[in-house]
Amino acid sequence: MLTYIALMKLTEQGIRDIKNAPQRIAENIKGLEAMGGKLIAIYTVMGEYDYVGIAEAPSDEIAMTFLLGLGAGGFVRTTTLKAFTTEQFMEMIGKLP
Repeated sequence: MLTYIALMKLTEQGIRDIKNAPQRIAENIKGLEAMGGKLIAIYTVMGEYDYVGIAEAPSDEIAMTFLLGLGAGGFVRTTTLKAFTTEQFMEMIGKLP
Protein backbone atom coordinates (compact mmCIF):
# COMPACT_ATOMS: atom_id res chain seq x y z
CA MET A 1 0.00 0.00 0.00
CA LEU A 2 1.08 3.57 -0.66
CA THR A 3 1.08 6.18 2.07
CA TYR A 4 -0.33 9.71 1.85
CA ILE A 5 -0.39 12.64 4.24
CA ALA A 6 -3.32 15.00 3.72
CA LEU A 7 -3.21 18.52 5.13
CA MET A 8 -6.76 19.83 5.38
CA LYS A 9 -8.27 23.27 5.88
CA LEU A 10 -11.90 23.81 6.73
CA THR A 11 -13.88 25.82 4.22
CA GLU A 12 -16.48 28.38 5.32
CA GLN A 13 -19.09 25.66 4.90
CA GLY A 14 -16.97 23.30 6.99
CA ILE A 15 -16.60 25.68 9.91
CA ARG A 16 -20.31 26.63 9.82
CA ASP A 17 -21.19 22.94 10.10
CA ILE A 18 -18.39 21.97 12.51
CA LYS A 19 -20.76 20.19 14.90
CA ASN A 20 -21.33 17.51 12.26
CA ALA A 21 -17.60 17.04 11.56
CA PRO A 22 -17.28 13.83 13.65
CA GLN A 23 -20.05 12.18 11.63
CA ARG A 24 -18.48 13.30 8.32
CA ILE A 25 -15.08 12.02 9.41
CA ALA A 26 -16.56 8.61 10.27
CA GLU A 27 -18.38 8.47 6.91
CA ASN A 28 -15.20 9.40 5.03
CA ILE A 29 -13.22 6.71 6.84
CA LYS A 30 -15.81 4.13 5.74
CA GLY A 31 -15.62 5.49 2.19
CA LEU A 32 -11.84 5.18 2.11
CA GLU A 33 -12.05 1.63 3.43
CA ALA A 34 -14.66 0.74 0.77
CA MET A 35 -12.12 1.85 -1.86
CA GLY A 36 -9.47 -0.45 -0.39
CA GLY A 37 -7.69 2.21 1.65
CA LYS A 38 -6.95 2.49 5.34
CA LEU A 39 -6.80 5.46 7.67
CA ILE A 40 -3.66 5.30 9.81
CA ALA A 41 -4.37 8.43 11.86
CA ILE A 42 -6.22 11.71 11.78
CA TYR A 43 -5.39 14.68 13.96
CA THR A 44 -7.11 17.99 14.61
CA VAL A 45 -4.30 20.54 14.68
CA MET A 46 -3.73 24.21 15.40
CA GLY A 47 -1.98 26.48 12.93
CA GLU A 48 -2.26 26.80 9.17
CA TYR A 49 -4.20 23.53 8.81
CA ASP A 50 -7.19 22.18 10.72
CA TYR A 51 -6.66 18.44 10.21
CA VAL A 52 -3.80 16.16 9.26
CA GLY A 53 -4.67 12.70 7.98
CA ILE A 54 -2.32 9.81 7.30
CA ALA A 55 -3.75 7.09 5.11
CA GLU A 56 -2.82 4.21 2.86
CA ALA A 57 -4.32 3.41 -0.52
CA PRO A 58 -3.60 0.71 -3.09
CA SER A 59 -2.79 3.24 -5.85
CA ASP A 60 -2.42 6.92 -6.66
CA GLU A 61 -5.63 6.70 -8.67
CA ILE A 62 -7.65 5.46 -5.70
CA ALA A 63 -6.11 8.07 -3.40
CA MET A 64 -6.89 10.83 -5.92
CA THR A 65 -10.46 9.62 -6.40
CA PHE A 66 -11.01 9.64 -2.64
CA LEU A 67 -9.48 13.12 -2.27
CA LEU A 68 -11.55 14.51 -5.14
CA GLY A 69 -14.68 13.23 -3.43
CA LEU A 70 -13.55 14.70 -0.13
CA GLY A 71 -13.02 18.11 -1.74
CA ALA A 72 -16.27 17.90 -3.67
CA GLY A 73 -18.13 17.66 -0.36
CA GLY A 74 -17.21 21.30 0.20
CA PHE A 75 -16.18 21.04 3.84
CA VAL A 76 -12.37 20.86 3.46
CA ARG A 77 -9.64 21.68 0.97
CA THR A 78 -6.66 19.38 0.86
CA THR A 79 -2.96 19.49 0.15
CA THR A 80 -1.67 15.95 -0.19
CA LEU A 81 1.83 14.58 0.14
CA LYS A 82 2.88 11.13 -1.02
CA ALA A 83 5.04 9.62 1.71
CA PHE A 84 7.86 7.10 1.54
CA THR A 85 9.13 4.89 4.35
CA THR A 86 12.73 5.05 5.47
CA GLU A 87 13.28 1.68 3.79
CA GLN A 88 11.92 2.98 0.49
CA PHE A 89 14.12 6.07 0.79
CA MET A 90 17.21 3.94 1.45
CA GLU A 91 16.40 1.84 -1.63
CA MET A 92 16.08 4.98 -3.76
CA ILE A 93 19.39 6.30 -2.45
CA GLY A 94 20.98 2.96 -3.22
CA LYS A 95 20.03 3.36 -6.90
CA LEU A 96 21.84 6.68 -7.28
CA PRO A 97 24.80 6.60 -9.67
